[in-house]
Amino acid sequence: MKLKTIMLLVSAVLMFSTSAEAQNLPRKVRNMEVQDLNAKKARLPWWGEKNLLIFYVDPDKAKQNHEFITYIEENRRLQGPNIEGFGIVNLKDFSVPAPKLVREMAAARTAKNGATILCDPDHWVSSAWRLGDCNDHFVILLVSKEGELVYMHKGEMDEAEQKRFLATADKYR
Repeated sequence: MKLKTIMLLVSAVLMFSTSAEAQNLPRKVRNMEVQDLNAKKARLPWWGEKNLLIFYVDPDKAKQNHEFITYIEENRRLQGPNIEGFGIVNLKDFSVPAPKLVREMAAARTAKNGATILCDPDHWVSSAWRLGDCNDHFVILLVSKEGELVYMHKGEMDEAEQKRFLATADKYR
């Protein structure tokens, strides 16, 4: 019984430290290898050249923040010479074990709007960048061209968080 209690405490401490670490911003992150839509190795584009707006998406929650993301895209709200946006699909947390299906859906979106979409098959990004648990979340990340993670939000954004994000992102356009 004591062992179970100790294990629960250790788990709670690890969960708290991971969560707290994920909120400690800004912090340095590194360019890394992920996969393209054909499951071939790919590095994060524009690294060190531009500030990066990255949508790290669990396909189960692809519609979180849909209206806000649509607003950003349609109004070109964050376009500028110093910023580029792209998506990374968090394949590991997809509830249906069909990465090929997700890749095909992402390829269709890319063909429709020219978006750059990459894939993370095994929590490579969330682990390397210490993002914590990203399951069931649409995660919005902003990485400066100096390689600092300066903004992160997981899940649905309320109006106050949307304003906070836009104010931060405006500094990097």
